[in-house]
Amino acid sequence: MRIAVLSGKGGTGKTLVSVNLAAAAKISTYIDCDVEEPNGHLFFKPENIQEEEVHVRIPKVDGKLCNGCRKCVDFCKFNALAYIKDKLIIFEDICHSCGGCILLCPEKALTEKEKVIGKIQKGASDQVTVYTGILNTGEPSGIPIIKKLFNENKPERNKTIFIDCPPGSACIVMESIKDADYCILVAEPTLFGVHNLNMVYELVKLFNKPFGVVLNKCLDGENPSEQFCIEKNIKIIGRIPFDSALGMLNSNAEIAVRKSERYRTIFSSLLETVKKEVHHETTSNS
Repeated sequence: MRIAVLSGKGGTGKTLVSVNLAAAAKISTYIDCDVEEPNGHLFFKPENIQEEEVHVRIPKVDGKLCNGCRKCVDFCKFNALAYIKDKLIIFEDICHSCGGCILLCPEKALTEKEKVIGKIQKGASDQVTVYTGILNTGEPSGIPIIKKLFNENKPERNKTIFIDCPPGSACIVMESIKDADYCILVAEPTLFGVHNLNMVYELVKLFNKPFGVVLNKCLDGENPSEQFCIEKNIKIIGRIPFDSALGMLNSNAEIAVRKSERYRTIFSSLLETVKKEVHHETTSNS
């Protein structure tokens, strides 16, 4: 069972939900796909960390073979190549490692070399296995790191995996949810929260993923995100109150279900709801 947790922007409570669900499940795997600024490990404080570099293949040029035909330059949509003063220049920081320029080169002047773009870390926190993807500063895409994270975690029948997605709805988020069994959309009770919720709502619909909404920071009174869910007939699977005690735990990088009986009950109940939703979707599609 793969559960992806999304939100339209940072700070909505995506990591709060995914970390506490993983802890409530006890025996589980937590994968932090927010590779540009991962923070789940700050809560879990994993031990026995193993680290592995992530490489991509980028072009390198043999100037003696290059005849200046510029076919590679014209092909590259990211402007990662330029032919200046009788010399082919490769801008490694904006290359997306598609390999097209190498295939096109009629003189075989381009070959591949490996470049480190980041790393993944694996550790343990109680019974939770914690995976963290870390993208090096300045790299154009964290997708290769996310692919590596998922290659380390092949689907298993009895394995519960919680995916802490990057914020927003860009390509890196799509890569994070494409194999998910269920998506949890976390939303704030504001008009801006509605806008951000709508972004990820449209994304999971596009991918035809079953989903439900968790309303975070709930207060008494009007909740625009709740109204949006009612209008769109979206299932609300949980509500987390606006609570200074929870805010204090979170700001101190404490996992609420391990510190508070109240929040252990809230997130355990949410976990059971998610399991029922996944079971329902699995049986209805089989």
